[in-house]
Order: sequence, then structure tokens, then C-alpha cells
Amino acid sequence: MKKFSYFNNHAFLDEFRGKYFSGLWPTLPELFRITTARYGERACFTIYDPDRISLSYKEALQKIEAVARWLAGRGIGKGDKVALTGKNVPEWTVAYMGILFAGATVAPLDYQLKNEEIDVLLKASHAKALFVDEEKHGYYLENPGVLEQLISLKKGVGTYIYDLEGPQAEIKQAEETDLAAILFTSGTMGTPKGVMLTHRNLVSDCYLAQGNLNVLHTDVFYALLPLHHAYTMLAVLIEAISTGAEVVFGKRMVTSQILKDLKQAKITMLLAVPMLFNKVLSSIIRGLREKGPVVYAVITALMGLSGFIKKAFGVNPGKKMFGFILDKASLTTLRVCICGGGPLAPSVFKKYNQLGLDFIQGYGLTETSPIIALNPIEAYRETSVGKRIPQIEMKILNPDERGVGEVIVKGPVVMQGYYENDEETAAVFMEDGFLKTGDVGYMDSEDYLYLTGRAKNMIVTEGGKNVYPEEIENEFQLFEEIEQILIRGFELDKKMKTEGIEALVYPSPDFFKAKDGGEAPSQEEIKNRIDAIISEVNMRLLSYQKIQKTTLLKEAMEMTTTKKIKRDTV
Repeated sequence: MKKFSYFNNHAFLDEFRGKYFSGLWPTLPELFRITTARYGERACFTIYDPDRISLSYKEALQKIEAVARWLAGRGIGKGDKVALTGKNVPEWTVAYMGILFAGATVAPLDYQLKNEEIDVLLKASHAKALFVDEEKHGYYLENPGVLEQLISLKKGVGTYIYDLEGPQAEIKQAEETDLAAILFTSGTMGTPKGVMLTHRNLVSDCYLAQGNLNVLHTDVFYALLPLHHAYTMLAVLIEAISTGAEVVFGKRMVTSQILKDLKQAKITMLLAVPMLFNKVLSSIIRGLREKGPVVYAVITALMGLSGFIKKAFGVNPGKKMFGFILDKASLTTLRVCICGGGPLAPSVFKKYNQLGLDFIQGYGLTETSPIIALNPIEAYRETSVGKRIPQIEMKILNPDERGVGEVIVKGPVVMQGYYENDEETAAVFMEDGFLKTGDVGYMDSEDYLYLTGRAKNMIVTEGGKNVYPEEIENEFQLFEEIEQILIRGFELDKKMKTEGIEALVYPSPDFFKAKDGGEAPSQEEIKNRIDAIISEVNMRLLSYQKIQKTTLLKEAMEMTTTKKIKRDTV
């Protein structure tokens, strides 16, 4: 196995220490100023829909400072909370940074939440102001609640963010240990859990993650997933800002639009969730199969050879060998693909690398800013979610005979706790300061992490075996016939508290629709095909993992904005 040495991508900060910042790490505003000093003329925030509009780092800094002055002029500053909700647009990031430049704390909220759910979070965060898109602007104009200010992210609707200006003022800046953001993870209609992250949490995670991945100032990141989510906020927005890279905003999670954006904007860094990568790969494989069994067999064999050469010798022949495939799929300009936000099947990971793309997985959670493990491109492992990043302590709590147990972590990226929720905070922190992640897995001797599932989702079978649904769900990721699958336990013996394994399946409407003027498959035909897939997968599973019951759903299961099924609602 090829050895990997950590990158040190933040050594340059010493040149700016004492002039731009004085702490261990710069704050996010200090970080933005440093990057502007280094790459001020480079494109910073860009959008292509409907026309290309781009701000350089210098231009973005001017707008951000104007927002900060405007907030300061209205008495909003250090210690105050300001909420932000809206779609992925440059105005969102200008608002985000403007709040931080004012010394305040930002509370980014999921724009897909209902107004009543956002109301709960606004109250929980004690937000004095709200930056909002046009869809919700009217509601908050009529129902301001505790808000003192309402600012629009859309021109022509109320007070527009790019029109803000304020007098020169002495703004009390946040320090690196001050609260930068409150990220709400769940419980929107109950007791909200707001993860408290400091400037040090976010900036340290940004640079420590680069210990496993070399990010360039010439990179172009694609902000496709919602920016309020920790994954996109850190791994796209803050990572780009830290290096002087460009952020291109994607507005629609539609495959055709995504592929158009990738080609038009010459994206080099694509960070997405398993569902998107699965759909793109399925489309590629379908296209290859349409060329006939001989061609498909030859290309599959060449992919295997390409993957072997890349893995064994560190040489990547795939981009030249399969350039015609990557070009057709609009993937030619990609330098790195990173999958996060959920488990990815090793077979998918492997195929992308065989095609010549540097495709890696990462792992983290909102409570850890979020990245704590990332696969190095130079030494990736298909079955691992990543190698522990520098300065992070990671252990397995109470491992079983396989070495599997709950993952616990400690380090500069770990949150300060849940906002005004001491009970929940105490529940996740151990006495020695380690954070309990709730994820179950094991580590190897070289600090690579392998996840098996979530502790709360674990199924205890009749034989007393522990089964993690996510391990089984991964086996179905490349079956186009299945749009969604959720594995859960069903009660076998109430007295013994044992469970059987059930699969909830929502068949793909696109796959089973009528084609070429013919009739759509009957429900019985759909059921037979799904049963055949279940049987095929069962043959690959361990005896105690086999699915015993299948339920076909008529409607799709509810999903989060990062395209994960909401298990609690099923």
C-alpha cells in the first residue's frame, strides 16, 4: 500500500501573522482579507443562470464590508445573532460574510423549511435580523416577530443586500474563539439543536482537512448542495475562500442542469452526495451497455486495468483512456470529486477512479465543523470513509470482536456544544472531552476509518447479531430500478427483543414508465423485478444480514436537503 505524507497548506499564514491576525488561526473575516491580499483580482463568487455574473475577491470584499457597516449602523455587532435563509446565490455568501465582518454570529437556516419551522429557529437563535430570499420575504414583512431588520437577497424585493451601505464605524471584531455560526441540525418543531462553532473550529477544520488534500487557488468549486449545510459551507465556501479559489453557484439539483454547469464553468472541484454520483455513473454505464456486449466487456476490462495501474503505481491513465466517456458526461475538467453527506458504495468509488477521476470520500458531522476524515488522493481506500485528518484524536468506544464500536473524537474542530441546551450537550460529551459521534465503525493501523452505520439505527437479529442498515443499503446504489431503499428492523419476538430485516423500496418511476409507445410494467412485474434484485443482493450478504421482508411503497420517502431519507418520518 502506497504511503501518504500530510500536506502543510497553511504554512503561508505565518507571513500574515501579526499584520492581519494575531491568534493561532485567523478568524473568517481575517481569512477573507488575507486571501484578497493574495488573489484580489481572481474570481470569487460566480453564477451562470441566467447570465454569467461574477465578483472578484476585491469586489466581494467591498460589498461584504458595506453590509457589515450597515449592520453596525443599526446596532448589530459582536455577540448578536443574525439569521440567513435562501437559495444558493452570491448574495447568500455576501450576507454570510457580512454578518461575520460585523462581529456578529450567523445562523444559516434551511430555506426548504416551512415558515412556521423557521419561526421556531429564529426564536431559538434570538436573531435580531434576517437575510431572506424573495419567496419568504413577504411573510416576514407581515410577521416580523422578534426581528429588528429584514434584508432581501433578491433585487426588487424590499431592502436589497447589494444596496446596503453605512458610515465608517469602529466595528468590534470577533476573536478566533468567539462564536461564528449556529447550525441547526434537527428538532425544528421540538427543541432545536443549534451546533455552536467558533471561528477557530471552522478555520482550523478548513486547513487541517487540506492536510489530506491539496487545494489550489486555480480551482473552481461547485456550490450545488444547500449552503446552510455544514458540508457545503465548509468544504466548498470556506475551503475556496482559504485558497483564493472560485465558487460557482448551482441553483437546481437537476442532472441535466448540473452537467451543463460543470462544462460551462469548467468546474475542477465537485463535492456532492451519493445520490448524484450514483445517477451520473448509472447514466455512463447505461450508455456503455447500449454500445453492445462486446464493447461493454472491453471497456469494463480496460477500466479494471486502469484502476489497477492507478492504485499500484500512482499513475492515472484513465483520463486519456476514457476521455471520450468523460467528455460526453461533462466531467473532463474535474480535478477532484469528493463524496460526503452519506455512505457511498465502494463499487461506485472504484468505478469513478477506474475512469480516471480522482474520486475520494470524506466523513464528518455538523458537530465537528464537519470534516474529521478524508481519503488522500495519493493513497485512497475504496471501503474507507477517509484517513483521520491532522490534530484530530479518534478512538473506537467499546469495540466488539470485529473492532467495531462508536466513533469518538477530540480536537480543535469539535463544537462548543448545543446552543442553550446543556442537557443535549452533556449527552454527547464524555468526561475526558471526547465527542460521541453516534456513528459506528472501526479503524485500521494507519488511521483509516471504516463506518458500518448509525448506532441508533442498529438492528439486533434473532441470533443476537448487530446489523447496520447502511451496510445493506449500500449494496443497492447502482440498481436503476430502485429510486429509494430503506432497511429497518421489524419485530420478530417481542419477549426476546429480536428483529427481522425489512426493506422499504420505492421503485424508480423513470425506469418503470412506458417506453417506445408500449405499456408500462404492471405492479406484479415491478414486484417481481424488485424481488429478483433483493434475492441477488441477499446472495452477497452474510447470513444474518439477509432481507426477510420487502415492502413496495407507492410514494417517495421524505428526504433532507442533502438527499438523505428522513428515517424518523417513515
